[in-house]
This record gives sequence, structure tokens and C-alpha cells, in this order.
Amino acid sequence: MSASLIKIDPARYDPELVREARESILGGGVVIFPTETFYGLGASAFSVSGVQKIYALKDRDRGKPLSIVVADLAAAEACAENPPAAFFDLARRFWPGPLTLVVRARPLFPSEMLGGGRTIAMRVPGMAWLQSFLKDLGVPLTATSANRSGGEEISDPVRILAEFREQDVTIIDGGPTPGGLPSTIVDLTVDPPKILREGAIPTSRIGPD
Repeated sequence: MSASLIKIDPARYDPELVREARESILGGGVVIFPTETFYGLGASAFSVSGVQKIYALKDRDRGKPLSIVVADLAAAEACAENPPAAFFDLARRFWPGPLTLVVRARPLFPSEMLGGGRTIAMRVPGMAWLQSFLKDLGVPLTATSANRSGGEEISDPVRILAEFREQDVTIIDGGPTPGGLPSTIVDLTVDPPKILREGAIPTSRIGPD
């Protein structure tokens, strides 16, 4: 068993180049992909086997839900159950970008994906190639960091390959990622909304437009 490697130029999206990655995800496999911060571990959020592989690779507590990335606001709406007005306000202001919104999940996801809860954390990523990839994929993608739980997040594809070369994953090598702060997380299932983690978007910017 060994990892499969695909090299891409994030500035130029080539759907044929990442066909193998799409097929792997839709078949219940796992892909490691570059984001605007670090590398992420991606599986179809609708695939029980894919989600279980993510937890195993990270050695993650099964009670901790996974976040997702989606192509656009329409895809996010399809995953959210009765999102509040604040959801649309914040999405309009900060997406695509490093803001993760927690909402109640539609009954589309396996319980393994939600960590036994009923909420889902989602964002539209800032990288244009990833938005295009997600549109072609047609399903939400898990977006947890590509590392062991509690370990350091990875921005260097050389380290990614060293860490995962013996695993059954497809690695999309888009070169070094910028790193920096993770996304800010806002819980919209409570009123008023609650900031769960301050990240790239400061708390002072989260409020009425």
C-alpha cells in the first residue's frame, strides 16, 4: 500500500489532471489537498467508509465532528437545515474565505461525520482551484487538517509525502501552502452567535455589517 501523487498548479485548474482524485473520493477514498492555509484530509462527507478512514488516519476522537468545504453558497444551503439570517449575512461578507459557520445539518450525513451530533461546520475555501474542484466533485468534502490529532498542521508537501507515503491516499501536491492562522469558527445554532475559535478573521469583524 502506498500513496498516489498528483502534482498541480493551483493557479491553473485542470479537471483532467485531478480526475483520479475525484474518482477516489466518490469511491470512498481519501485525498490530501492544499488549501489557503495548510494541507487538508478530504473524503466525501456522505461516505461512511471515507469518513472512517479520515478518523483512523488522524487517530481522531470519533466524538469530534469533521468540518467540510463546499463549492459555493448554494452548496452550503443544501447542507444546512433552516439556516438563520446571520448565516447568509456572514457568508455574503466573508466567503470565499477563512470563516467556518456551524449550522444544523440536514439529514444527509452519516452519524460518523457529525460525531454523534446534529450540526455541521462548513466554509467556501478561498482558493479558486479548490472551488472548481468541489463544483466538479458535486459533494461536500471533509476539510480537517492533514496531521495526527494534536499534531502540527502541515504546509510543506514534502512533509505530507513523508508522513503519508505508506497510506492508501491520493496526495494532490500544489506546492507549499501559505500557513498562517486557521479559519475563524462561528456557531450559528445559538442566539446570539458564538465565536468558537478566533482565527484569520478577527472577532472585531464578526458583527452586524
